[in-house]
Amino acid sequence: MLRTPVSERRLDILEWLKDPVAHFPSHRRGDLTEDGVTAEAVAAKLGVCRQVADTHLELLADIGLLRAKRIRRHTYYRRDEVRIAEVARMFEKGW
Repeated sequence: MLRTPVSERRLDILEWLKDPVAHFPSHRRGDLTEDGVTAEAVAAKLGVCRQVADTHLELLADIGLLRAKRIRRHTYYRRDEVRIAEVARMFEKGW
């Protein structure tokens, strides 16, 4: 996780996913709060192609800050609040 480059876009994604209802339009399948948002929704918000959003989301999921859930053909991402709290505690302790 410490080798992962910090990116303003990734920080924005994490911030938006704190309150997905406020930052993303609702979608037909899945609940924004329970299931998360798709890469397409994140791409639209960032103003980039879906592949760029996929890269950011997969990286955040790989380091454990996001949870990914498949619903039919789409992957939905939401914050892993427990893991984020653990990471925050590690840095508060000076790790």
